[in-house]
Amino acid sequence: FKWHAACRHTHPAADALQSLMRREGLGPDDITDVVTHVHQGAIDVLGAVVTPQTVHQAKFSMGTVLGLIAVHGVADLDAFEHHALADTRVARFRAKVRMELDAEIDTLYPKQWVGKVSVTTVDGRKLNARVDEPKGDPGNTLAKQELEAKAIRLAEFRGGATADEMRRCIARVWKLDQPGSTAEIFAES
Repeated sequence: FKWHAACRHTHPAADALQSLMRREGLGPDDITDVVTHVHQGAIDVLGAVVTPQTVHQAKFSMGTVLGLIAVHGVADLDAFEHHALADTRVARFRAKVRMELDAEIDTLYPKQWVGKVSVTTVDGRKLNARVDEPKGDPGNTLAKQELEAKAIRLAEFRGGATADEMRRCIARVWKLDQPGSTAEIFAES
């Protein structure tokens, strides 16, 4: 399951940047430059979106996705809806991000979606981070609680279901491996 509400090509770099910022205790204003080391496919898909004009375009903007991660710690539906285009801090961070073709990453893709970032800080440090399996990949799956929370957020986002309705639905889904559980899924609440 995708963790971020963005183009899959942004996920490896988003996870690598988030890991680096946590490890080093950095905030968005501590960073002057971010290089995302990517495969050609990422450049082909994301390269055209420099300054997004719509939320949909923002999901295909490496700089915007990394800006949301840096400023808000997430790139979920709510962050895109409320901050991707309107938050000047996200726009400032977006301008610090660029993609560079990386031969190793390009060779590994599509079998492996590796995230690699190089960051320059305001005090001149050059820092690197790498994520070999982004969140949501088969080797780094979402925990049960993360899946449940994501399902609730998705349902609530546009009013598809309330949190309580989703919790009841989720409880039924977790019982699907039990005899007779399929009928319970469709039972009235």
